[in-house]
Amino acid sequence: MARVHTLSEAERSPGVPHALAAHELTARLPHLVLEARRVAASVSHGIHGRRRAGPGESFWQFRPFMSGESASRVDWRRSARDGRLYVREREWEAAHSIYLWADRSASMGFISSLAAQSKVERALVLTLALSETLVDAGERVGLMGLVPPRASRNIVERFAELMAKDTTGHGADLPAAEALPPLSEAVLVSDFLVEPPAFDAVVGQLAARGARGHAIMIIDPVEETFPFTGQAELEDPEAGLRLRIGDAALWGEDYRRRIAIHRDAIGAALKRRGWTLTLHHTDRPASEAALRVLTQLSAARGGRSGLIAARGG
Repeated sequence: MARVHTLSEAERSPGVPHALAAHELTARLPHLVLEARRVAASVSHGIHGRRRAGPGESFWQFRPFMSGESASRVDWRRSARDGRLYVREREWEAAHSIYLWADRSASMGFISSLAAQSKVERALVLTLALSETLVDAGERVGLMGLVPPRASRNIVERFAELMAKDTTGHGADLPAAEALPPLSEAVLVSDFLVEPPAFDAVVGQLAARGARGHAIMIIDPVEETFPFTGQAELEDPEAGLRLRIGDAALWGEDYRRRIAIHRDAIGAALKRRGWTLTLHHTDRPASEAALRVLTQLSAARGGRSGLIAARGG
């Protein structure tokens, strides 16, 4: 029989009591930092940084003209083909920024005996691993609501410190609804156990200016299979509500149906904006999800970024 429990708020953000001291913070977060570096190393073999900015002579792509831009930026020859206004972008203009966000709300503290890590630990490891891998590949990476994109050394330690200090993240199960800049990309890591309309509204706002995105849905095996029988008690870690059920096996049939409906709604909200969804189970290696997202980031740019990993771990 699978066993489950939910991590406390302190456990979901180890190091908060000592966040003002960087060396104490590092001592409180070693397993997450080390695991993130291990995952990054397992997917980074063969990754090459994308072409760096040149003098601006290399063509990159056409994109729709946006309100507020100077008319001098319009490529009139391309625009004449279908009656829409397009801007001809040069390679130097196409420097991408990648915004990461990891859910640290109460539901992410869930862990069962079938999982290798809690959902929040896996989300943090993936976020930190992606940040290091992407920076090593020449990208600029930021944390939504905490720090703008940058390409700095020791980014794993820096991001770990910022998230440990940020206690406001414990109550946020969605990122702030703020339009991301054009040409940027977002990577959201969460269980996405939120109301689909709220999720749809946030994703719509993030993508309002043309930003692309990728979502990693973190799933504990128990949440998907519901392998319980007999009497059971269910708890909502967000609201603190409890529900006793007499026949868990029978109730589980409806539960699995509702989970499938919810997942379809989340996927549909992403698909409407051209964003991708990766399902990741916490009994599987973190490198699998990291490798898939890196491949999607490369594919979203037509394979031009060089973010192609040769192997997973």
